[in-house]
Amino acid sequence: MLFMTFYYRLPGIISVISLALYISFTLALFKFVGVTLTLAGIAGFVLSVGMAVDANVLIFERLKEELKSGKSLKTATEEGFIRAWSSIRDGNVSTLITCVLLILLGTSFVKGFAITLGIGILVSLFTAITVTRVLLRYVSPWFQEKGNVLFLGHESTKDKQ
Repeated sequence: MLFMTFYYRLPGIISVISLALYISFTLALFKFVGVTLTLAGIAGFVLSVGMAVDANVLIFERLKEELKSGKSLKTATEEGFIRAWSSIRDGNVSTLITCVLLILLGTSFVKGFAITLGIGILVSLFTAITVTRVLLRYVSPWFQEKGNVLFLGHESTKDKQ
């Protein structure tokens, strides 16, 4: 999370907030469903946190690409999410398919891993696409007024004309 803050600046802070909410939602869901966190379950949870970070990295890299191409901050934000969605979806769906197979065919030790990973992936999809997007939309108008500098050194020139 420290890396995200230093490398992406404000979007990194948004990512940290989104990831904190992700961890809170996931642990609350574990409690609600009655998941017991064994060593395998903790491993599944840690892996799902890594995939949540990966989703945010994909979104922010696409956003940076859109800003570099000269798009406005608002357009770049929407296009960044659209362009990142297919990679996020494909990676998470393939992981969920693997989780289902592990639940159906695995031992109880493996099932605990698969259940926590599956729950974590589902919550990750929600927080990466919904929470991060809402937070970026919330701060974007402020940065639009300040010259579209959301990432240090990446400024869109479209709206300045």
